[in-house]
Amino acid sequence: MDKLLYIIAWVFMKSLQALPLRGVARLGRAGGGLAYWLDKRHRKVATENLTHCFGDSMSREQIREIAKENFRRLGENYACGIKTAAMTFEELQPHCEFIGAEKLFPPGSPTPPPNRVVAIGHFGNFELYARFGQLVPAYQCATTYRGLRQASLNKLMQSMREKSGCFFFERRTDAKLLKDAMARSGMILGLLSDQHAGDRGLRLPFFGRDCSVSAAPAVLALRYQCHLHTGICYRVGLAQWRIEVGSEIPTTFRGEPRPVEDITREINLALEEAITRDPANWFWVHNRWKAQKFRGGEATKIASAARTTIPITDLEAEP
Repeated sequence: MDKLLYIIAWVFMKSLQALPLRGVARLGRAGGGLAYWLDKRHRKVATENLTHCFGDSMSREQIREIAKENFRRLGENYACGIKTAAMTFEELQPHCEFIGAEKLFPPGSPTPPPNRVVAIGHFGNFELYARFGQLVPAYQCATTYRGLRQASLNKLMQSMREKSGCFFFERRTDAKLLKDAMARSGMILGLLSDQHAGDRGLRLPFFGRDCSVSAAPAVLALRYQCHLHTGICYRVGLAQWRIEVGSEIPTTFRGEPRPVEDITREINLALEEAITRDPANWFWVHNRWKAQKFRGGEATKIASAARTTIPITDLEAEP
């Protein structure tokens, strides 16, 4: 069964990669539009999330239209993510713009430059974050992921992603490898920070409502003494994206580490701003505000994690 899944996925991937990018984008949008009508559960989640965030400023019809467009874009993003993974940087350049690269690599920066952590999210074609190192070769991009249960599909997914040149570390098993990598200079570590983080996360507001938030970007920036930024991928047209780097978020104040909660609040505010700017561009089908209990004393544990070696799997979001 595992092998059969691999063959089906491989044929699907290669078929998409053989098509022109804009054609893939149109196919993806069509598939996403169909999914809106067929996938009742995720349609309900997206509509409820949007209503929570924009119900006071938008009509029900406006929210419904954003939800429909969100499904189309998810289809476009997934399909294009497969296609762009096989494209060279030269082929990709007409379709992708990076704004704010100078914030990560200012003129006069030493080589190799100092390490940075970038809090990223499920915006637009988020697989493109891994290509930043091709724009600024002085940096080596790295990120974490949670492996799929099906070993062959996981192998196929990683073979596709690794063509970007980005280092990928499995959250549950590669903590030591990540630590060794961050001991070097010239690393940019991108961490998805916009999803539910389970009972190990920080309890912080997001769009005015408490939820579980990943402390990983703040903790790892403090632990490895990295500059901290946000990175957002905006869709600006059919198969066209713009990745914008946010201004640095301070991790220290008067020479002392800032509280992890304060740093993470600033990340949340930056993500909220990006979502409000283009509501259809985010991953609304995820249950971001799950009702749950938080572990007692966990905030203290997370706050001290910057000076310890708590595994990254204890800090990052659930799938």
